[in-house]
Amino acid sequence: MSKERARRREERLAVHEKEKAARARKVARRQRRRQLVKRLTPQTRNAGRLHRRGRGERIGIVLVPAVAVAAVWLFVPEMSLRIVLTAVLVLAAPALVVVVLGRKAG
Repeated sequence: MSKERARRREERLAVHEKEKAARARKVARRQRRRQLVKRLTPQTRNAGRLHRRGRGERIGIVLVPAVAVAAVWLFVPEMSLRIVLTAVLVLAAPALVVVVLGRKAG
C-alpha cells in the first residue's frame, strides 16, 4: 500500500513539475514579448505641448486667438491692416500663452 501511495505521489509531483515548467515557459515568453514590444515602440519624451495643460486652458488657448482674429476681420475695414493684425496675433499668441498661463515644464 505504501509503495502504491509513493508511486501516485511521484506521479502527482511529476505532473505538477510539468505544469510548473509550462507556466514558467509561458511567463518567460510573455516577458520576452513585452521586452520586444517595448524595444520596438518609439520612445516619445515630449509627445506634445498641450498635454500639460487642463481642458479649460487648452480651450482658452484656441478660442481667444480665434475670437481675436474674427474680431479683426469683422471690424477692421482695410484688407492690408487685417492681414498685418492677423499675423501679429499669430506670432504673439504663443508668447502671450506663456506670459498669462505660465510655463509648465514637465
